[in-house]
Amino acid sequence: MRTRYNAAITALGGYVPENVLTNHDLEKMVDTNNEWIVARTGIKERHIASDKNTATSDLAVKAVERLLKDANLSPEAIECVVVATSTPDYIMVSTASVVCEKAGLVNAWGVDSNAACSGFLYALTLGASLIESGRYKNVIVIGADKNSAIINYEDRNTCILFGDGAGAVLLEQTTAEEGLIDNVFRTDGSGKEQLIVRGGGSMHPSTTETVSNKLNYISQNGRVVFKAAIEGMTQTCTEVFERNDLNAAQVDWLIPHQANLRIIQAVGEKLNISADHVKVNIDRYGNTTAATIPLCLWDYKNDFKAGDKMILTAFGAGFSWGASYLVWSKLRGQ
Repeated sequence: MRTRYNAAITALGGYVPENVLTNHDLEKMVDTNNEWIVARTGIKERHIASDKNTATSDLAVKAVERLLKDANLSPEAIECVVVATSTPDYIMVSTASVVCEKAGLVNAWGVDSNAACSGFLYALTLGASLIESGRYKNVIVIGADKNSAIINYEDRNTCILFGDGAGAVLLEQTTAEEGLIDNVFRTDGSGKEQLIVRGGGSMHPSTTETVSNKLNYISQNGRVVFKAAIEGMTQTCTEVFERNDLNAAQVDWLIPHQANLRIIQAVGEKLNISADHVKVNIDRYGNTTAATIPLCLWDYKNDFKAGDKMILTAFGAGFSWGASYLVWSKLRGQ
């Protein structure tokens, strides 16, 4: 009889650039103020890769190096890397390929996944599937974005929201009832115009016209995205509850995408999960897109204990959204 494997998170790594961009810094750049930003978003500061030679892959590599150190693993032990990102180093050449080269993951193959802010959850289930197949034992899943590369710092509606960062998790085989248990994902392409970077792809290749019209920057209809995020995240979390006979009292932690504190609070309230069971770090990092959930796991890993039931949920461009049910595992070295 074939052994049934689950994919357990057994190590984590995270990285944000040293340069901090505060709300007070933004006051000098655009027509905004600290009080308004905090009240509307919950964000106080975000980390920005100020060195123009720093790419998304560099952020990811830093997170991977910390993960390998904590896991006491050599780079040669990693068999596959899945990178979730909306800001790849290049249009052609996957960021995963660059990460494997820079981090010395000589025995790994790599692939990118682009689902914007939902990217890490989508990549996590892809990585977990490789583990569950029994063919792979050590898979790293990364969420990384250098959002500052696609932000117009003259647009006060978007520049206040986003930061740069990377988070990584190691997936390993387990036969216990832990690890990634279930997912509910949705995609609706009709929402694409509400949160999009129009320039730079095959629809609108980069030209002097796309650059002058600022089409290579993020454009967002905040009101539409705000409402859709609350509805989508709540809906998929509720479906995960129903599919797994869970209720709010049984959930130890809600780990939501860090897009807006008011969205996070609304989803927690609709799910009847108290604020002290919801992990939040948006005040320090802003929205790091695919990196928010793994950065949250890395930030708060010492608060989690084996057997903790977690719901991870996100909403992003596409529209893309969903929720995952995770049972926490003992980390390497604990």
